[in-house]
Amino acid sequence: MGTVTRRQLTDLPGTLGLPLALGLVLVLAFLTFGLPLLDQAVPAQRPVPAGLPYPVGAGVTVVPPPGATLDVTGTRPGEDRGTALFRVGRVRYAIAVQPFDGDLSAAAVRLRQRITGTSGHRVTGTQLAVSTAGGLDGVQGVYSAGGRDGRYAVFVAHGLTIEVTVSGADLDLGRTLPAIDASTRTLDYEAGR
Repeated sequence: MGTVTRRQLTDLPGTLGLPLALGLVLVLAFLTFGLPLLDQAVPAQRPVPAGLPYPVGAGVTVVPPPGATLDVTGTRPGEDRGTALFRVGRVRYAIAVQPFDGDLSAAAVRLRQRITGTSGHRVTGTQLAVSTAGGLDGVQGVYSAGGRDGRYAVFVAHGLTIEVTVSGADLDLGRTLPAIDASTRTLDYEAGR
């Protein structure tokens, strides 16, 4: 083995300079152009198995409506909370589960305030009692915002609030609402998960 001279060490950065600079340019080009292209190539909406419960989070499941797709940009399952965002045609169907220590009335007020805090949305009509096939009791209502209507429902179970929001254009919503209502009735809490 030979020894490395001081001159060889001082020339090393200059020798590696061009390859290192080209490597850095390639990495930056990939980050700038490659990742966005890769992101666009992976679809945000994924099909969900028909008729099977989907785990929203914190032990809460729902059977999505027939033909629904899962929008992964708004879906975040978790141990103590979670969200699932489904698309049924052009209708948005979202379910959010999170820890909550209040009662159903407080949960409904909180959800209505969040809806009306969104630009241009207003709650219309009265709230009605609703329940799921698994025995969760809740309330549901209607909201509107210039050409887009929506429905909401909220349930409280075992220290959790389960919020359902549905929105779409009047015609789209009218066609899909029966299937979404049937899906909402499948909401269930599986203790111990």
